[in-house]
Amino acid sequence: MSDAFDTLQDLLAAVERAGELVRIGEPVKVELEMCEIADRVMKMPGGGPALLFERPVLRDGTVSRFPVAINVFGSMSRMAMALGVARLDEHGDRITQLLDLKVPEGFLGKLQLLPRLLEVAKFPPRTQASPAPCQEVVWQGDEIDLDRIPVLTTWPEDGGPFITMTAVVSKDPKRGIRNVGMYRVQQLGKRHVAMHWQRHKTGAEHWRQMAERGERMPVCIVVGADPASMYSASAPLPPNVDEFIFAGFLRRKPVKLVKAITCDLEVPAEAEFVIEGYIDPQEALVVEGPFGDHTGFYSEADLYPRVHVTAVTMRKAPVYCATIVGRPPMEDFYLGHATERIFLPLLKLTNPEIVDYHMPAEGVFHNLVLVSIRKQYPGHAYKVMNALWGAGLMSLAKVLVVVDDWVNVRDPQEAWWVALNNIDPERDTRFTMGPMDVLDHSSRAFSYGSKMGIDGTRKWPEEGFTRDWPKVITMDAATKARVDAMWPKLGLPVPRR
Repeated sequence: MSDAFDTLQDLLAAVERAGELVRIGEPVKVELEMCEIADRVMKMPGGGPALLFERPVLRDGTVSRFPVAINVFGSMSRMAMALGVARLDEHGDRITQLLDLKVPEGFLGKLQLLPRLLEVAKFPPRTQASPAPCQEVVWQGDEIDLDRIPVLTTWPEDGGPFITMTAVVSKDPKRGIRNVGMYRVQQLGKRHVAMHWQRHKTGAEHWRQMAERGERMPVCIVVGADPASMYSASAPLPPNVDEFIFAGFLRRKPVKLVKAITCDLEVPAEAEFVIEGYIDPQEALVVEGPFGDHTGFYSEADLYPRVHVTAVTMRKAPVYCATIVGRPPMEDFYLGHATERIFLPLLKLTNPEIVDYHMPAEGVFHNLVLVSIRKQYPGHAYKVMNALWGAGLMSLAKVLVVVDDWVNVRDPQEAWWVALNNIDPERDTRFTMGPMDVLDHSSRAFSYGSKMGIDGTRKWPEEGFTRDWPKVITMDAATKARVDAMWPKLGLPVPRR
């Protein structure tokens, strides 16, 4: 465990010390060229290094004074480093401890609970007085010019430049509960952007409520905060959980916030950039997209709300953080992998039979989920499928494959080998209808379509299987030990385990 990073630049310095940052001094255009370089790097084994483009070339041909960081979270080691752990499962272990609510007996046992309770008290964010580092430079009125920021155009048929690595802050107008989400934002001009709020997202619900009330909706688009807050914006938290509280849990200390200059929202005090603005519900929606998306296909243009920018604030020497999405694997796979490991205990809370789960890069999160379970009764796999389809954003999973507990689902080759050997397609496949990811171009209707569950577990007699179930081929332990001992003398490379 290492100390939490307070800023994006602190993380970049640590990544550079670890030898995982490449500085690019060559002038590179923010339009397409930067994406092509980053895409090639992200396809390298292990995700490639983080990149810092020191001379971004803007659309008018000038060189921006703001360097661009890409692929910061794009490896297992950097993702863990960003969240202050040696392995991502450490945060899952902490959640497991917090969920163990049984009060121990005896005075000494109760005393042992105090450190855990005191740790929880560290989670809520702290609001500090202005000005904060994120407000060292302020653009207002005629000074506002988003063209001066190196916003990337990533793919040839994109509808324009997009701000991609965001933490968009909004509030529930009824209860005042804050939401922080990672939504793409299309630049429409010097002072306007379009907000891509998919209908299933909490930010979209806040917007619908504000529109019903006929009130302007304040919104802040944060680019580059402390790494835990940046990750938390992408995490599938329940609507009533403040992402900055969750970031405080990951950091083991509070996130420092400051009130925005032109609206009644709080933003990370250590952020690199903050774009403040509002949405007017009386205005017509604007065309956003198309966009080369994380599915590897272009998502179509659609109508979304326009944000009027009222201020842009930043540090004196900020770094603009971006990501690109497209044909996997990309940087977003590692953000998704962190979610996979951190949220496993919450899935186990209501489904204790779940051993592990994995969302392979090829499944782009919502297309394929591999799940291993401790099977205890006939039809158990179908119980788990239905439970997962009822669990938050897991409801968007297109294909669920359930296997037995001994299968390593983090190795998709092993999971598919077992599942494909174990299924009778007609007997072991179930179909259901439900909500689909908005970006799924194959669904029969917009955000609605069918899902498939595959039971790849060993079948029981009650499930209609009356033949002998075969054993998995394995070598005996004594032979393995003898070959392990002689292996160094054989002149053969060390095999992958």
